[in-house]
Amino acid sequence: MTSDPLAVREQTSIAVLGTGIMGSAMARNLLAAGLPTVVWDRSSEATAPLAAAGAVTASSPQDAAQHARVVITMLPDAGAVESVMFADGLPPLAPGAVWAQMGTIGLTATAGLAARLGPAEDGQLLILASGPAAAEPVLAPVFAAIGQKTAWLGPAGQGSRMKLVVNTYLSFLIEGMAEALELGRQLGIDPAGLGAVLEGGPLDAPLAGAKLHKIARGDFTPEFPLEWALKDVDLAIEAAAGTSLPMLAALSCQWHAAVEAGYGRNDVSAARLALGDPATRPSPRPAKD
Repeated sequence: MTSDPLAVREQTSIAVLGTGIMGSAMARNLLAAGLPTVVWDRSSEATAPLAAAGAVTASSPQDAAQHARVVITMLPDAGAVESVMFADGLPPLAPGAVWAQMGTIGLTATAGLAARLGPAEDGQLLILASGPAAAEPVLAPVFAAIGQKTAWLGPAGQGSRMKLVVNTYLSFLIEGMAEALELGRQLGIDPAGLGAVLEGGPLDAPLAGAKLHKIARGDFTPEFPLEWALKDVDLAIEAAAGTSLPMLAALSCQWHAAVEAGYGRNDVSAARLALGDPATRPSPRPAKD
């Protein structure tokens, strides 16, 4: 394996399996960085715009991955990852290839996959990577193309743990911002005024600010769908293994009601819309056995 970053970059071809909102954004960034990229998705409609942007489309996960140096899976849940990567019993990887498992699928599923092959994981603009040290130089140009910062966290599975913690924090930011806006509405505070007070001050959180402006524009097109955020919330509660997380449990109840009311495919900022909908006033959900 070469240690020359430019040589590694030139040798690196990437297969992206799953080109929904996040996967397609990753593929576009890889193409913009000049990295040869092959894409696959169950829906040809999802890969067609990427083909127009310069990606090679594959008819199956096996065709996409067979010559790739890095295989990225950005799939919705553990079942999808299992069916794509182990349909024939063994993952469709070339010798020496690196698999970067980048969806949030929970700790148990991640541990099961790690027992077969060490993955690396991501979270939006911050890459939370874990896996064999030998994978780092191979993945460096890939992660540089799709993220602003990469944190290497140790053995496979640590990235998934950190992502659940980070996404819990993100969920509180979103719901807190949504409820502050609802209170502001009742008190006659304009969203733009709240944004101006927070921006650049000690309480400024760039992500919450971006969502605040998105809400003010009435734009709920999905960047990170509410139903995906809820999935991560529930995985975090499950991972807590009996530890009491009362605020997160209450947030889960609220977001379940929002998804059931039809807001799930909207952006997570639609948590704000749900607060004004009587259908989303949740009753406590029974605890799982």
